[in-house]
Amino acid sequence: MPRISVAKTLPDFPWDSLASAKEKATSHPDGIVNLSVGTPVDPVAPVIREALSSVAAEPGYPTTHGTDALREATAASLARRYGMTGVDPAAILPVIGTKEAIAWLPSLLGLGADDLVVIPEVAYPTYEVGALLAGARVLRADGTAQLGPEKPALIFVNSPSNPTGKVLGVEHLRKVVEFARERGAIVASDECYLGLTWEADAVSILDPRVCGGDHTGLLAIHSLSKTSNLASYRAGFLAGDPALIAELLEVRKHAGMMMPTPIQAAMAAALSDDGQEKEQRERYRERREILLAAVRGAGFTVDDSEAGLYLWATRGEDCRATVDWFAERGILVAPGDFYGPRGRKHVRIALTASDERIAAAAARLA
Repeated sequence: MPRISVAKTLPDFPWDSLASAKEKATSHPDGIVNLSVGTPVDPVAPVIREALSSVAAEPGYPTTHGTDALREATAASLARRYGMTGVDPAAILPVIGTKEAIAWLPSLLGLGADDLVVIPEVAYPTYEVGALLAGARVLRADGTAQLGPEKPALIFVNSPSNPTGKVLGVEHLRKVVEFARERGAIVASDECYLGLTWEADAVSILDPRVCGGDHTGLLAIHSLSKTSNLASYRAGFLAGDPALIAELLEVRKHAGMMMPTPIQAAMAAALSDDGQEKEQRERYRERREILLAAVRGAGFTVDDSEAGLYLWATRGEDCRATVDWFAERGILVAPGDFYGPRGRKHVRIALTASDERIAAAAARLA
């Protein structure tokens, strides 16, 4: 039999389709304002860089489970920042960026062709990619009522949402947990934007009000890319069900999925220092206020966008036409169809640009 190309089982990489719009935006006399990707632009805090360099001379292999110091700092930060009590440091697993963790989660859990993975109707593309890599079925649904008699193996939830910025309340998340437990499903909650709320209070799947203090069948997915500007460090972690974490740890040990020792030290420092995290959040708050006013002033409706690093905007037309409209003004944004059919009339506008570039975008929109 001929070899099956894994790449051919996956959708086209979304950002490749923005080449012409990017070229148009780049031709603007004052240069491009790239608001299409949520990549940090602000410097990494000195306390984090110092921690990174403090162990740069260590030559030995890191542990897949991470250092005790890292896992203890992680558990303490979850309780302190988000009210997530009862998280055992042993039930925390560092990952080499959460995109990697999400992409391989269905495979590492042993899912296959007989399994169903549920993802949000408007969703980060990697949820679907992870299911496809495992050969599993995919169903888009925002509520348990849409699932009928289905018995999913894995349910992804994302609050605050990328791309929409929507926040799911305690009652909604509690219903998801109850449904999953009734049908034997695992819930993977992508909470990478939990520390960036503006107009709503976001809660974790591990919040006692959601899960009753029982983490069975639950995985919370967290990243330091946005809250501490560590996208280049690839610093994230999973927390939750001790049995699931232990299972994933064993597989990742065999596969050599180890976070480098300097990154572990840097991550522990970031999780122990709330000052740098608060400072970065305020930078985004100020940029959001400027950009939100400009986008609304240009005649767009901004839906959801209660939290996170994006504005989910529309003027009722096909998203690709909106992308071209922005590109003519030297601004690159992401089309909503990247995130599923229901996003086809929206665009995602990132707040992750310098103060100067955000001001330039606001001026062009005016």
